[in-house]
Amino acid sequence: MKEEKVFKDPVHKYIYVQDETIWDLINTREFQRLRRIRQLGTSYLTFHGAEHSRFSHSLGVYEVTRKIISQFERNHYEDWPKEERLLCLCAALLHDLGHGPFSHSIEKAFGTRHEDWSCRIVLGDTEVNEVLRRVSPDFPKKVAGVICKSYSEEIVVSLVSSQLDADRMDYLLRDAYFTGVNYGTFDLERILRVIRPYKGHIVVKESGMHAVEDYLMSRYQMYWQVYFHPVTRSAEILLHKIFARAKHLYEDGYAFGFMVEPIHHLIQNQISLEDYLVLDESVMQTMLTFWCNEKDAILSDMCKRFLDRRLYKYSTFDENQEHLIQRMEHVMREAGFDPSYYMEIDFPSNQSYDVYRAGEHDDNLPILLLDHKENLTEISHRSEIVQSISGFQMGKHHVYYPEELLERLSAENYADVWAMLGEQD
Repeated sequence: MKEEKVFKDPVHKYIYVQDETIWDLINTREFQRLRRIRQLGTSYLTFHGAEHSRFSHSLGVYEVTRKIISQFERNHYEDWPKEERLLCLCAALLHDLGHGPFSHSIEKAFGTRHEDWSCRIVLGDTEVNEVLRRVSPDFPKKVAGVICKSYSEEIVVSLVSSQLDADRMDYLLRDAYFTGVNYGTFDLERILRVIRPYKGHIVVKESGMHAVEDYLMSRYQMYWQVYFHPVTRSAEILLHKIFARAKHLYEDGYAFGFMVEPIHHLIQNQISLEDYLVLDESVMQTMLTFWCNEKDAILSDMCKRFLDRRLYKYSTFDENQEHLIQRMEHVMREAGFDPSYYMEIDFPSNQSYDVYRAGEHDDNLPILLLDHKENLTEISHRSEIVQSISGFQMGKHHVYYPEELLERLSAENYADVWAMLGEQD
């Protein structure tokens, strides 16, 4: 590459591109599509600044990975396989390539996984695949292997996907910045100085334990304060129910007033790679806008609620109040609401909480400390802070429902249900 390319970035200040392959990948249509996918899905309805894209996050993950590798090379670590440098950088850049609009809501409604789509894009008839094949015929397969965590070299996979990886380090800082909170901040530069390649693993120098504790606590706080915020969950639930309603109507032979082919094929579970690449949030927002005028009253109403931010209200309840939930369903039907679409019971354990787990049942590689005698110890065995938050589930049961339900609910006849719904956070 004749000249180094530079992106100005609010989190990392500058992102440096020094390889022709990386520059070419950034300019593919598949990677440029990520500009039209929000990083935090529906969180913009809770934190108005959360409009950043998967594109900017992917560049950030690439930059963190580049900094790590540069540090390894400057220090001439023998355990670092230099020939894997470009593979790591490409996998870091492309790891989120398969995300769809409002990604997690779409995935739950239609049973898709963005990791699978990322690999399909890398291996398919795409501009990304063409760029990767210029490196070597088997290079796309290697990149897909790293993304899907099947690549044989653990040290390569762990830079992109582990408990202390470039992905998490970027999204915590980036999401904290754009949501305007301080929970996700930690000393990235310090962590970059204390991580090492060692006997096939990425490890942390023992003196850097406190910086990693700070990182894990930031991650813990971001999940409970931002990612699992009940208003964001309300928007996700509403969006999921919109897709569920559309799928139900389609299966019943309903004639939609407006439908685009990629959505049609998605509902059929027959979506092609080309169709999937058309799907972005501008297409989905257009679809929701037109569905506001559908003849089906439920679909129309839910789309209006989402676009106008008239989200479902939420109240806390105890597990021993299940009988009240059944009574609430009865009340909803009396008030003209179908509980299947206008009510949801939610608890954080139902969500994909990325808590640090040290045990063998965790799919992600653990964080290992390297002491002066070159012994490796999993961090929770040395840190009381990490031990206290490892595998810990917190949170409340929430019931979500339309605000109008309270107006139609007789406090005299349904005092117990009314009392429960009155317990809002």
